[in-house]
Amino acid sequence: MQIKRLHVGKRLSETAIHNETVYLAGQIAEDTTQDIEGQTREVLAHVDRLLNEAGSDKTCILMCQIYIADMAHFAGMNAVYDEWVAAGHTPPRATVEAKLANPACLVEIVVTAALR
Repeated sequence: MQIKRLHVGKRLSETAIHNETVYLAGQIAEDTTQDIEGQTREVLAHVDRLLNEAGSDKTCILMCQIYIADMAHFAGMNAVYDEWVAAGHTPPRATVEAKLANPACLVEIVVTAALR
């Protein structure tokens, strides 16, 4: 059993790869001054980058979990997500309202994907 971890930190790794499956840590925006659309774009760019580094991409996503600080931002988040997601490859997804660890973060996205 081999587990490969990328961007290993004291508390978490950004990526773990095991049995041809890529697991990403929850991704948040670094620039929390942005509105929901801006934060969502930044978070999805992090997802794209990490999946690419792992040997995957958004067409290989198996599951997407979205945590949103306030469901009032649901439409704005969805507008950006709908532009980003690969047509014909929309993954199973759950979106829940949650109190995020950093109150300035409006959205956090967790992705599990297959390797290409």
